[in-house]
Amino acid sequence: MANSPQSKKRARQNEARFQVNKMRRSRIRTYLRAVEEAIASGDQKAATDALRAAQPELMRGVTKGVFHQNTAARKMSRLSSRVKSLG
Repeated sequence: MANSPQSKKRARQNEARFQVNKMRRSRIRTYLRAVEEAIASGDQKAATDALRAAQPELMRGVTKGVFHQNTAARKMSRLSSRVKSLG
């Protein structure tokens, strides 16, 4: 348990950052889920549009520290290859 004023403040800050990062992660997963659903439906145009919408969200997660850069690159690579294989 936090005892000093500094550690109490740090605990409050950690909780606030956790909530913000949780929302960001959820938002990104929603975009990725839209791509997955478009791929599952077999519609290449819809999948391409969803992928274009998801890419900036995923990269924003990298700049905000929610995802590691290699993780985001790997996800984009795998999704784009699956979208490309639809055609």
